[in-house]
Order: sequence, then structure tokens, then C-alpha cells
Amino acid sequence: MYKKLFKLLTACALAMLLIGCASQANKDPLEGFNRGIYKFNDVADKAVIKPISKGYKAVAPTPVRTGINNFFDNLRTITSVFNNLLQLKFANAFSESGRFVINTTFGLAGFIDVAGMDKIPVHREDFGQTLGHWGVSNGAYLVLPFFGPSTVRDASGLIVDTATTDPITYTHNIGEIRLHNQLRVAQFIDKRTELLDASDIVDEASLDPYAFMRDAYLQHRASAVQDGLVPRDLIKDEFEEVDSELKK
Repeated sequence: MYKKLFKLLTACALAMLLIGCASQANKDPLEGFNRGIYKFNDVADKAVIKPISKGYKAVAPTPVRTGINNFFDNLRTITSVFNNLLQLKFANAFSESGRFVINTTFGLAGFIDVAGMDKIPVHREDFGQTLGHWGVSNGAYLVLPFFGPSTVRDASGLIVDTATTDPITYTHNIGEIRLHNQLRVAQFIDKRTELLDASDIVDEASLDPYAFMRDAYLQHRASAVQDGLVPRDLIKDEFEEVDSELKK
């Protein structure tokens, strides 16, 4: 237990040191490395992951897919509760706790989003957002194998969330390795299926899908950290230029 905690803290400390590698003017100092990982992810996705996700979508009825998606969303609520508390957003943490209790009990372990039917708002938070909330910058943009777009800060947050508040991790910790692996695979396929339409739009709409995805991710995360507000200086100049050309 203590060894795992030490490794976790060491990884976070190294990540915080790496955050200084990127500035607003150079948010992608690892672009060469990132493009290599992006290419690997793209090949793996087109060859294996995307066909499996399309097959799952074709075979599984919509109610089944929705139920599985709800189940994994419900598990992520625990992470949201924890990080809302760390950000001192106590009302949001209470709301997320209520969502989890309602969906876990009345929603049959989360397969039915009863809280959503009752119009209880969602307040998703993760440790990357928590770090951002307390002033930690993104650091260098980072593409992770299989996981895709991230940053040094968000990758560190993912490690913390996975190790501390992810219920699937606990199945591994108690020795249920097979169950853990099955849940991880199902979670991954569920997430990829959810993004099928979005990935097609990126491929069709952008001359450089890598740059498009990078900029979209950074803007999305900036919005998430600031609860829906995106700083003006994060809006790419080329987007403004395209917009002005369309208006002519």
C-alpha cells in the first residue's frame, strides 16, 4: 500500500516538474513524439478498435448500449464527488452523491439513469480539473497510447483518479483480475462507440486531424476547468480567420 502511494506521489511530482516545459506560445513541445503516438492510435483504431465498436453498435440494441453507458457513467460519479469536494464545491458534491445513490439503488446499479429523469444536474469533475482549479497549468500537450489527447496535468490526474476513486481498480486490488480486465475492455468499447460519429466528423472536416483534435481538446479542458467558460486567448487565430473568410 505504502509503496503504491510512494510511486503515485513520485509520478505526480515528476509531472509537476514537466509542466514547466510548455508555455502558452508553445503548448505542444512534444509534437514529434505526439504525432507518432497519434499515428499508432489511428492505425490501431482503424484496424481493430473501430471495427469492434461498430460491430458492438450493430449487434447490441440501443437500450442495452444505453444501459451499459449509464453503468460506467454512474461509476465515474464517485470520482466527481471526490473532486468536487477537493474544489470546495460542496453543493455539487452533494448533488453528485445524490445521483450516485439514486442511480445505484433505484436505477439497478446505474443501468437506468433515474437521476437524469428527475433532472438532477451533472457536475463532472476529475483530478486534472481539480489541479487546474487550483492554478496548475496544462503543461505540455500529450497524446497517450490508446487513451488519446491529454496533457501532463491531465495524465497525472488520470493516474490519481484511477488509483484512488475508480471502482474498477478495486476489483483488481481484491484479486478479481479477470473481472477487472473484462470491465476495462467493456468500458473502452463503450467509450469508443460513443465517439464513433465524432471521429468521423474530425476525419472529414479537418486537413490536419491531429491539430484539430489537439486544439479542440485543449479548449474543451479549459472550459471544463472554468465550468463552461473558455478564455479568449485559447481560441485559435486560424479559426477566427476561417470565420471571417466565410462571412465575406
